[in-house]
Amino acid sequence: LAEFPPEVRERTDALDAAGNTTAAIGKGFAIGSAALVSLALYGAFVVRLKSLDVDVDLSGVNVLEPITFAFLLIGSMIPYWFAALTMKSVGKAAGEMVEEVKRQFSLTDSQGKTILTGSTEIKPDYDRCISISTKSSLKEMIAPGALVIGSPLVAGTFFGVQAVFGLLTGSLVSSVQLAISMSNSGGAWDNCKKYIKGGHSDDPELRYVKNPKTEVEKAAAGKAREAHDAAVQGDTVGDPFKDTSGPALNIVMKLQAIVSLVFAAYFSACGKGNGFLASYLFQ
Repeated sequence: LAEFPPEVRERTDALDAAGNTTAAIGKGFAIGSAALVSLALYGAFVVRLKSLDVDVDLSGVNVLEPITFAFLLIGSMIPYWFAALTMKSVGKAAGEMVEEVKRQFSLTDSQGKTILTGSTEIKPDYDRCISISTKSSLKEMIAPGALVIGSPLVAGTFFGVQAVFGLLTGSLVSSVQLAISMSNSGGAWDNCKKYIKGGHSDDPELRYVKNPKTEVEKAAAGKAREAHDAAVQGDTVGDPFKDTSGPALNIVMKLQAIVSLVFAAYFSACGKGNGFLASYLFQ
């Protein structure tokens, strides 16, 4: 679109690849920071409960307690559920944007020209595209936000603070692992596409050439095309991995612990920390 010479694209691709690597390193520090903050808030939650009237052993968190272990498993699943929701939201918003762009490109003026063929009457409707992106970003975060905020509330209200302990423990450990995996693999998939498209490999089957000229390039063109197509698909998944779901898991870790700490007094009032459902069943 900018009509720059090809070497500009080569340089920007190299900078983008370097940026993906440095971003993955930076995200590693952010994930570690989020994990420590979450752990500190978790400790503050336990200390806060000790100052309240609860009928629960708070000398330590025992994962061998049935209710704690059950919610440990549930908590470890929440980051994957959250990541799936955000990945699906990115795909849905991207689909809506593509349809809008296709609609604008298909419009013709009085001379039969389109935006792509140099129409002077039809102008791109940027506001509509921005509106789609903004509305999607707000609407699609309702479900993931409700999941993160609501899960400790439901656990503490009905099953008590022991369930919240398990939920926070499982979610913290799982979020750290998944966030590191997503941030690094997303950047690797993005760089993989550039590696194949830029022709940096010694293997001709991993060097994509749009117009093969030599016999070696022509012989490997089919395999190179398959490798390039696979890398493009990997990059399509990798972008929301490293830019959406991975960084958002830092918020999952901290927000669940913050909600638990804020509602500690409320949890203590629910059956003296045992939850309404547990108190009803075992009274």
